[in-house]
Amino acid sequence: MHRPIVAITMGDPAGVGPEVVVKALMRPEVYERCRPLVVGDARRLRAAVEITGAGLAVAPVDGPEDAAYERGTVDVVDLDCVPDDLPFGELSPVAGEAAYRFIAAAVELATSGRVGAICTAPLNKEALHSAGHVYPGHTELLAELTGTEEVSMMLNAPRLRVIHVTTHIGLVDMVAKIEPGLVERTIRRGHETLVKAGIEHPRIAVCGINPHAGENGLFGYGEEEHKVAPGIAAARAGGIDAVGPLPADTIFFRAGRGDFDLVVAMYHDQGHGPVKVLGIEAGVNVTVGLPVIRTSVDHGTAFDIAGTGAADEASMVEALRQAADLAPGAAT
Repeated sequence: MHRPIVAITMGDPAGVGPEVVVKALMRPEVYERCRPLVVGDARRLRAAVEITGAGLAVAPVDGPEDAAYERGTVDVVDLDCVPDDLPFGELSPVAGEAAYRFIAAAVELATSGRVGAICTAPLNKEALHSAGHVYPGHTELLAELTGTEEVSMMLNAPRLRVIHVTTHIGLVDMVAKIEPGLVERTIRRGHETLVKAGIEHPRIAVCGINPHAGENGLFGYGEEEHKVAPGIAAARAGGIDAVGPLPADTIFFRAGRGDFDLVVAMYHDQGHGPVKVLGIEAGVNVTVGLPVIRTSVDHGTAFDIAGTGAADEASMVEALRQAADLAPGAAT
């Protein structure tokens, strides 16, 4: 079985990232699917091992070619940028800078072909900003680092997949940004991703913006008619099985029972809410449209429990599984 190398960024070192990484790397199924390589800080990982009782060794390496990839030892490209006295659970520009450096190093490894995919632990946006890196989140940062003009966020959870037309912007800005071309491109990116994942003819449902999808103009100012419906029509003209705009208050239920393979949400909370109701620990974030494969846990830095060992690693394990499955050559 092909086991791609997956670069795991440690995330904000003051959050739960180091803990979920080491707890995930205790799992034998992770090593059965991939060769995990952490991009982070060796001392912080050792602290996480002690906190969680993981019983793992931490081995700094210069690059992917030097790692052993043996269960029981965490191979890490050690950027050595986290001070020993950095507290867990506290906002810090030092932690924000470290999180940025981990991502930048992983992107360099992926774009050079030295690793097959990236899997990211959570960062804290405020910490990132305090370090001078002003991005709304991972998605936009990865897009800039890879020179990608436009990407989409897709969330995968048991029984539900959601791709977003817009993400980290306010509702007023969301309505202004949505236009038929963006809707069509988002549908197309989602379709292409599912086809690559083995779903030959994906069934895609598209949400409206307003309650009841506008109810034929009763709510809103014709956004569904002018902004959403033409994008769906263009996707259908290209051979994609897309329907809508449909009311968001029923579309997720229908997808959950199997009517659709993918839901296209118009904005962040419209798509995130239903996925997280299904279980935040089981969701995985996939950035669609990048030249590299990137998956992520679907939870934040959880400063309230960071440093306690209580963080659940299930989302990280699932994110690693999907990264391995999507990596080039994974089917060989």
